[in-house]
Amino acid sequence: MTRIVAAAVLLGVAAGRGGSAIAHHSFAMFDYNKCKMVVGTVRNFAWNYPHSWIWLNVPNAAGGVDVWGFEGEPPSNLAQEGWTKTSIAKGDKITLAYNPLRDGRMGGAYSAVKRTDGSVLLGALGKRATCRL
Repeated sequence: MTRIVAAAVLLGVAAGRGGSAIAHHSFAMFDYNKCKMVVGTVRNFAWNYPHSWIWLNVPNAAGGVDVWGFEGEPPSNLAQEGWTKTSIAKGDKITLAYNPLRDGRMGGAYSAVKRTDGSVLLGALGKRATCRL
């Protein structure tokens, strides 16, 4: 009987954890049917879990700068494509390929980054990405 209770408790814990992982968030906010590019200067590169982030200063038509935010895969996935936490840094000028936010805000899901030396860093989808430079 003790084994049955222990198994039921473990099953309940596993089911509860699985549900929270699945409920993390939807990617429906990104329009994967559109691919855009933007050039800007890295404001911040957050090598974080559960998602990495690139914040860019992007020049606007009025002569000022807008801050754009791009969500990416976690470090463990990016590392498989050759990224490190120092692949891009504050002040780097980059060209970024991304799938835009559906609501039109400045940002999206990044899939590739081109640095000034011409090298390209692919997102975690690598060559399977729908949005490339």
